[in-house]
Formats: sequence, C-alpha cells, structure tokens
Amino acid sequence: MTLNERINLIVTNSLINEYEENGAVCIRQLLNKDEIELLRQGIDENLSHPSPHFKTASQPDDTGRFIEDFCTWKTNRYYKQFIYESPCAAIAGHLMKSSISRLYHDHLLVKESNTKQITPWHQDQPYYNIEGNQTCSFWIPIDPVSRYSTLEFIAGSHRGQRWLMPRTFMNSEAKWFPEGSLEEIPDINANRNAFPIIGWELEPGDVIAFHMLTLHGSQGTRENDNRRRVFSVRFLGDDVIHAPRTWITSPDFSYISQDIKPGAPMNHPDFPIIWKSL
Repeated sequence: MTLNERINLIVTNSLINEYEENGAVCIRQLLNKDEIELLRQGIDENLSHPSPHFKTASQPDDTGRFIEDFCTWKTNRYYKQFIYESPCAAIAGHLMKSSISRLYHDHLLVKESNTKQITPWHQDQPYYNIEGNQTCSFWIPIDPVSRYSTLEFIAGSHRGQRWLMPRTFMNSEAKWFPEGSLEEIPDINANRNAFPIIGWELEPGDVIAFHMLTLHGSQGTRENDNRRRVFSVRFLGDDVIHAPRTWITSPDFSYISQDIKPGAPMNHPDFPIIWKSL
C-alpha cells in the first residue's frame, strides 16, 4: 500500500470532526514496523548524543527519571527521515484543514519505570512563539503505554482560543506570561469527574494527534510499567504566525526574530514545509 493510500484510508470526515470537537484523537496502528524502528533508532541516537536542550524533568530523589530533549531533527537522520517520509505531516494537514503542514519542532520524552514525576495539566501553545489556530502535535510511543501512564486530555478545551497560564512543571513558576496575565488552569486532579477526560492505552504503532491548545497531562509510571519512550513532532498550518516574546520560550526560538517579522508566516529553514495539499 502506498503512502497516499494509507493516508486516504485513515483520514475520514469522522476523524477530522473528532479532532475539531475534542482537540485530540487516537489513530490506531498508523505507523508500520519500519517507521517504528526508525524512531527506535532515532531515540537511541538522541539518548547517546543529547543536544544542548536536553534536561532532566524529575527531582533527584525520584524513584525513576523523566528526561526531555528538543529540536534535534537536523542532526538526527532517523528523526529527519521519519518526519519527511511518515504519514504524520499529511495527516496533520488534513486534521488542521490546512493547505500545508510545516514542521515546528521535535520533542523526546522518556519516563523510566516507577517515575513519580507527573506531567502537570497544561497547554503547549502558551510556551511557544506562535499564534494561530491550525496546529497539530503527535505523541508517538515506541513502547506499550498503560491507561494509567498515558497522555490524557480535556476534550474540547482547545475551542475558543482560550489561553491558560503556563508554568514550570516541577516548581510551578510563571516564567513566561507575567503572573495574573492569564487565567489559571483549574485543579483537575482534585475533581477529575467534573472534567471530560479522555485517554487511551497504546501500543507501538498507535499515535495521538492533538491541538496545541488542548489541555493535557499525564501521571508518572508505575513500578510494573514499561519504560515510556515517546517521540513528539509538531506541525503548523496556514494561519500560524510568528509571535515573538519578551521572555525565552520553550523551546527557545528567539534567534529567528532577525529573520521573521512579528505577524509573518513561519518561513524559515528551521521550519520547513513537509506536506502540501494537491
């Protein structure tokens, strides 16, 4: 089956409507064995040669470990091949109802077994240097993920372009927007039944696609859970523009301000267009 045939089989009006309604969809067995192996090799390469963006996102006394790295696709040939050759960019374009799918950045997330550090509820876009509604991130595990430790979402929380306060994950600092300038995220875990929480147990080959304003978060991992290695790749659509900040974004893209004016499309070699509609 060709790549286009795979995409046409997967992308249905029902899937697009679910993405618009909930802000997150699970696509079962989107990736084939070769694509999963590409990511496995890419993650091994990334862990062996971490970038300057690499960080540990868990406390020193954690019984496990949570690590992250960003923006390594240009030096990681496996990531680059996956980004350009997998169906993700095309599917993102369809879900965003965009004529293009532009790469924003890649993100590695690894939680070892028995990691206590949670990923607090948050939106991605307030951490970034962009504005616009046509966005799509993929969360792609190469290990089985239990329902307990999977990424969870508040269905529909992306609608209305409502931005909520971004904070650091470990100590809840407001390092981006000033204190009081955005509405705070509610204490979802204190009253989970009051929110439309969705999430999925996952196997390698399954992916989650979600809007960059959809509230999401995850638990740690349990002692009997697998290591949870995840590759995330983020795409931008037609209406996304450069929104430079007076603070350092995460990831830090402040260097592009000399090349892209505020309010301009993200036309830059670091953000290539991966897919265009026919």
